[in-house]
Amino acid sequence: MNKKEKVTFVINTLKELYPEIPIPLDHKDPYTLLIAVLLSAQCTDVRVNQITPLLFAKADNPYDMVKMSVEEIKEIIRPCGLSPMKSKGIHGLSCILIDKYNGEVPQSFEALEALPAVGHKTASVVMSQAFGVPAFPVDTHIHRLMYRWGLSNGKNVLQTEKDAKRIFPKDCWNDLHLQIIWYGREYSPARGWNLEKDIISKTIGRKELIK
Repeated sequence: MNKKEKVTFVINTLKELYPEIPIPLDHKDPYTLLIAVLLSAQCTDVRVNQITPLLFAKADNPYDMVKMSVEEIKEIIRPCGLSPMKSKGIHGLSCILIDKYNGEVPQSFEALEALPAVGHKTASVVMSQAFGVPAFPVDTHIHRLMYRWGLSNGKNVLQTEKDAKRIFPKDCWNDLHLQIIWYGREYSPARGWNLEKDIISKTIGRKELIK
């Protein structure tokens, strides 16, 4: 298969497996999504989905969030890890949303990435899932699979994102990044990888990985 055929094979296989695509992080609006994605750094989505209901019961909007102290936020989100940094970020960005954006989450990469504790990946997830703007947030699953499939050299996530955006059609990005995440979890995990179950890697994977 040439690269174009590989790309078509990936898109079609994922469409077949995931015609309906579940959103990994529970949220009800752009603000709760932003907070959930921020909490998911170096933490599982399952853990985040256990913690956000406790946090959002007290504050599911920036106005209520700033009434809490950084310390109170930190206590609730502790199980998600990196709680000192994340709690400061959540409190800080909530203040900025009130001061600069009337409590609304801004709809631009630049404005999102200027918020405390919000990196490019977090901004990309929010732009994609909250606002429907084409983006390709790369997490560990996507990074691993793009390398396994020979579609990226695996040097770093920024390079993987560039490669993904170059080879996949833009109108597929928002679905694809989620489909690849689910596929990575179910069929092509980092540990306990069973190539027989992993139809995409088995068909188009790097020769040295699938010997």
